[in-house]
Amino acid sequence: MHRVIQGALFALAFGTMLVAVSAGHPGAAAAPGARAQQYPEGVGPSFGVGGVDLSGEWTPVREEDNTGNTELGDWVGIPMNDAARQRAMAWVASIQTLPEWQCRPHAASYISRGPSQLRISKEVDPISRETTAWHMEWLRSIDKAIYMDGRPHPSSNAPHTWGGYSTGEWIGDMLKITTTHVKEEYLKRDGVFHSDQITVNSYLIRRGNYLTFILVENDPVYLTEPLIRSTEYQIDAHQNISPYPCNVVEEVDRPKGIVPHNMPGTAQYTEDVKDFANRYHIPWDVITAGAATMYPEIQTKLKQAPAAGGKQ
Repeated sequence: MHRVIQGALFALAFGTMLVAVSAGHPGAAAAPGARAQQYPEGVGPSFGVGGVDLSGEWTPVREEDNTGNTELGDWVGIPMNDAARQRAMAWVASIQTLPEWQCRPHAASYISRGPSQLRISKEVDPISRETTAWHMEWLRSIDKAIYMDGRPHPSSNAPHTWGGYSTGEWIGDMLKITTTHVKEEYLKRDGVFHSDQITVNSYLIRRGNYLTFILVENDPVYLTEPLIRSTEYQIDAHQNISPYPCNVVEEVDRPKGIVPHNMPGTAQYTEDVKDFANRYHIPWDVITAGAATMYPEIQTKLKQAPAAGGKQ
């Protein structure tokens, strides 16, 4: 399946490039590119050469859902299993007021399409002039390095971090990034979590001033199928991501040792999470259908939705 995804993404990137070239120069499609002419016949560029320059300041312009203000119980389009749903039903947003949570960085999976600008810079070897690594930085996140020197990923027993461990490779002009060793964190800030066993495959396609950022996420603990999501960024020459100093304060006066949560069997556990379904009149068996919500056949169940104001 991953080969199919990679092939489709490469076709998208290559096809866009070919159309752009052909439109401007009718005979240019058959001519070798300037980059190819730098190398003798039969000798290609080494690991750090190739692809396109992704560096710059990028601002998000569109994405598939509202990551900045996600709603409790919005599970549509996520291949969640029973364990993921049970954990999400126990989620209480006020857990983020705990001192231990207030200054936590966003992990790699969430912040890749979170409500934040993006800075991409490249690390260049001063002798060979090869790009040995890319660096990505979002708001409230640590530096995410993507190594381009062909190194393997460490043992599964190696430490997990918020940014994870990433390696990259060019597929034509599309950069594929493989990220492992990410700390357990939320996929969406409504209680939908991924485990520390997640593997995140990112595909970055630049078309002029726009950057398509596609995520293909596999989590054997909480997801039954790969979760595919995308975000569009636009270059912003005047952008400067500000620092994010964080001071821990007592936001809520609560007894020591209390961790906000919903207990199974309580009304909050079973009813609060249905707010999204009730508000948009989506049947509860659609909300909880997991991977089926990613496919068009789910629309037959949407027709069973109650009239406005109805409860599930």
